[in-house]
Amino acid sequence: MMQFIIDTAPTLGALNINALAAADEVIITVNPQLLAMMGLQDFLKTVKKIRARVNDRFSVAGILLTMCDARTNLCKVITEQVRDTFEGQIRIFESRIPNTVKVGESVYYSEPLIEYAPESNATKAYKNLAKELINYEG
Repeated sequence: MMQFIIDTAPTLGALNINALAAADEVIITVNPQLLAMMGLQDFLKTVKKIRARVNDRFSVAGILLTMCDARTNLCKVITEQVRDTFEGQIRIFESRIPNTVKVGESVYYSEPLIEYAPESNATKAYKNLAKELINYEG
């Protein structure tokens, strides 16, 4: 079986709906900001609709917290809220992608993060996520 990762823009336009309909699983990224939980709840409704109407194999592989600044209280509160709300229902990845300018710079310079900043905390976090996914997939 071949596996692909499709990374789309955060809006729910036709491209995203089609990508979700074609997928077997989705990793939901959550930026621990004030409106994150509302957006997450809305996205989960979309997942249910796609499963019911288009693709009954479609499921949520897990929730990944991104752009995290563990020093802020808001990040801690939202992380805890995600865990309290979804633990036992949806996998919450242990990996947390930190908020760092290196990610934005690598996009600006059109270089993969692993080449642009191989020792950055974000690169290390993405490597940890890859290990987590490999263990998850078996």
